[in-house]
Amino acid sequence: MILFGAWVRITGSGAGCGSHWPTCHGEIIPIEPNIKTIIEFTHRVTSGLLGILSLGFVFFFLKKWGLKPAGKAAIITLIFIIVESLVGAGIVLKELVADDDSVARATVIAFHLVNTLFLTGSAALAAHWYEREPSPFKNSRHVISCALAIVAIVITSITGAVTALGDTLFPITLETGHSIFSNVEAGLDATNHFLVRLRIIHPIVATLTAIGVGYVCYWNMANKNASRYAKLGLAIAITQIFAGYGNIFLGAPGYMQLAHLFLAQALWICVVLMSVEISMPRKEASQQHH
Repeated sequence: MILFGAWVRITGSGAGCGSHWPTCHGEIIPIEPNIKTIIEFTHRVTSGLLGILSLGFVFFFLKKWGLKPAGKAAIITLIFIIVESLVGAGIVLKELVADDDSVARATVIAFHLVNTLFLTGSAALAAHWYEREPSPFKNSRHVISCALAIVAIVITSITGAVTALGDTLFPITLETGHSIFSNVEAGLDATNHFLVRLRIIHPIVATLTAIGVGYVCYWNMANKNASRYAKLGLAIAITQIFAGYGNIFLGAPGYMQLAHLFLAQALWICVVLMSVEISMPRKEASQQHH
């Protein structure tokens, strides 16, 4: 669902159903749609299916756990899914799509991605706690480092969302080239659009975040509860650095943007689960809820 939403932006299909929502060009099912309408309408249909599935998701979690942590995480996931849908509807109704290059669109797109992070994080926690309850919270320097890693990923995602929008609206051609150096030059040119000038911010923030998060994962690999998430997180952080710079030097093609976004979500989930296993490790099976 997340990747499909990004594909809608990459292909410029956000206005595929006009400024109508939840209908498409005023119709329940569009007649003789073009490719952009098909992409946008398919995204809406799959979003609706996600909404239906999320109701079942909450039902089964509440049936087993009630308002224990797993049940609460499932409810929070549903809330974020609803917010995600409302934000998507607002983007369409306010026509913050297609060639709109306003600050408002950049702000909403950034909020959209942050909400997505919280959605996937709460869903991951619900699944993580489905079989076993977490232990009471315990504080430590490791918990603080994990919290800083989480904040860094959120900030990086905000800059990434703005950069991705800029890459969509102001694509790099083979003639102009695309590199860190061209990003620096564009950032120094006050005549460029703000989305172009901000391109240099994300690579710097993302590189520092990947290094920092990778170090936090490495630092926590010895923790028996969090080890598998720490190891996977470290591997993804390293891979993400190469994917990010590959995205830059290839001129941000659609498939690289999707891969970059997928890795970002995977790293986020690893760090979230690593953090809770350090601060609230799951109880042994003998202690689990019946």
